[in-house]
Amino acid sequence: MSAGTGRRRSTGRPLSHAASRPVPAGTRSGAGSRPAPRPNRRAARPAPRATAARRPLVTGRVVLLVGLLLLLALTLAGPVRQWLEGRAELARLAAGSTAYDQRIADLEAELARQSDPDWTARQARERLAYVLPGDRLVVVVDGEVAEGDAGTLPEAPDTTPRPWYEELLGSVAEADG
Repeated sequence: MSAGTGRRRSTGRPLSHAASRPVPAGTRSGAGSRPAPRPNRRAARPAPRATAARRPLVTGRVVLLVGLLLLLALTLAGPVRQWLEGRAELARLAAGSTAYDQRIADLEAELARQSDPDWTARQARERLAYVLPGDRLVVVVDGEVAEGDAGTLPEAPDTTPRPWYEELLGSVAEADG
């Protein structure tokens, strides 16, 4: 309220004493009780730029908007993370499925190969040293030439019992090297 004009500013609230005033008889309600609107003097003169009030950068609306965006981000963070983890797990399982499909194809090929009788006979000769009648078997032991007949057993060592002291001296001589 300025001191020079003596006018009151409107607050937007209804006057508390307005409802208790009597309305004069013969007049319409509200007709003529309002004064004529005054011309707007502020529109006629431009506002000086130096004294114009600037709006603050951070207003209540901006704070509310940022708060709502943060709340939305926090609300969606968990489901988005779970969705991304689910996608990664699906990709991992798909890769595992491809590896299992390859393993199945390899085992089926091996099963088909093993059903061939020629392959079975060749594996029996190589792995188990089986021979067919009329074949000659040659066994190489440690890459050294074996003396004697390949089908004979070496002579058995002497197994006659010796006295205990000869056993003791024999084991000491063996340990001494």
